[in-house]
Amino acid sequence: MAGAGRLLIQSFRDVTVVNFSDASILDSAQVQQIGEELDELIDGRAIRKLVLDFSKVRSLSSSALGVLVTLRKKTDEIKGKILFCSLRPELRKIFKITNLEKLFDFYENEERALNYFGVSTVG
Repeated sequence: MAGAGRLLIQSFRDVTVVNFSDASILDSAQVQQIGEELDELIDGRAIRKLVLDFSKVRSLSSSALGVLVTLRKKTDEIKGKILFCSLRPELRKIFKITNLEKLFDFYENEERALNYFGVSTVG
């Protein structure tokens, strides 16, 4: 199923995978729209298993990081789990420098993140 905005949303059994359509997530209106779309997944659809695929993303603003932290808190409140995958080394470094690396679980690619939830895309 496709998202209506800046996110491509797919479901694999009970796991929702979100791909970002933008290479740079810097503009405040853009960050707000992404935040609203992600909130809808948690608040509106009560998604408990979420994989965020950053394969297209090259840069993030500090406000985008804030949106991700808020998403993590909301996911925790419903006893869900959020995983990040396919981060470029320069983005991963931002999470390390800001000490946010401890808040999130990172996977090399979407397949490995899905495997964490017991979902295989092979076959």
